[in-house]
Amino acid sequence: MKTLLTLVTIATTTLLTIGQSSIHDFKVSDIEGKEFDLASLSGKKVMIVNTASKCGLTPQYKELQAIYNKYEEKDFVIIGFPANNFMGQEPGSEEEIASFCEKNYGVSFPMMSKISVKGDDMHELYKFLTTKELNGLSDNSVAWNFQKYLINEKGQLEKVISPRTKPDDQEIISWIEGE
Repeated sequence: MKTLLTLVTIATTTLLTIGQSSIHDFKVSDIEGKEFDLASLSGKKVMIVNTASKCGLTPQYKELQAIYNKYEEKDFVIIGFPANNFMGQEPGSEEEIASFCEKNYGVSFPMMSKISVKGDDMHELYKFLTTKELNGLSDNSVAWNFQKYLINEKGQLEKVISPRTKPDDQEIISWIEGE
């Protein structure tokens, strides 16, 4: 029985790895509930960040928007995923989140529907981002709001950046600029 269970686990992991080799294999819902196919980002560098409106790190929206403005014409995009996983710091509805982001920070980069980034109800995209068997880079966990995942033009995870690292940190800027 143990051998059978091991074989089933290996087969399942292999199928998951084959089925989703990049973020381009995922479709998500944007903050307005419309389907957003991440395959549309092929050829662009992407920063995926889990966000929250009532967090001490929320002012990072300002820096995120600034680097998005600077690099969006250079095949770079930021995708925000609101999540309420850390101390209930994103309690609002999609409409409230969108209004908050626009009113307070002028956010124009794509924001997705609120998801879970950890736990039993973790979104499939975040399972991919946090599991080495799936992403090919590292096992990691989302430490807090505003953790950043840097994705190359092929949709592959290249770096995981701490929530406390500001979006305009030189490590991130160098990665965007290809230095």
